[in-house]
Amino acid sequence: MKIKNNLFVLLVSVSILGMGCSNKDTPPAPAKTKTELLTTGSWKFSSATASGTDISNQNPPFSACKKDNVLTFSTNNNGTGNVNEGATKCNAADPTDTPFTWNWLNSETTLHISTILFTGGGSDFTLESVSETQLIVSQGYTPGAGSTILIRMVFVH
Repeated sequence: MKIKNNLFVLLVSVSILGMGCSNKDTPPAPAKTKTELLTTGSWKFSSATASGTDISNQNPPFSACKKDNVLTFSTNNNGTGNVNEGATKCNAADPTDTPFTWNWLNSETTLHISTILFTGGGSDFTLESVSETQLIVSQGYTPGAGSTILIRMVFVH
């Protein structure tokens, strides 16, 4: 009888312990790299701020013909991309699509794009964050007369 009780206790213990170890437990997927996040879909301008103030409708640099542009980054051909002019072109003669090249600088803290995205802007953007749905960059902007101000831009999928 004692052997049957011990065998019963052993079987119950193994069953309970076995429930905690499931083949359904899968390790979490590795975090996506900045390049993977940047190249997953197209980006559209969402907003811009300077010193915490919304300047999204300030023209320049954010004219309607620039704000509706769509940016696409690719890993093909060593970092190529495209700016699609969207529905509103700044000049009727402008091409609908403008190819560019891009790359990371300074240990992936600076995004370099070979084309200027906004009037008065430059080619280098400080990467503040990039996620599955949002790209936040900042850049110095020098208005026609005045000192350089830091603009924070948000792009979304």
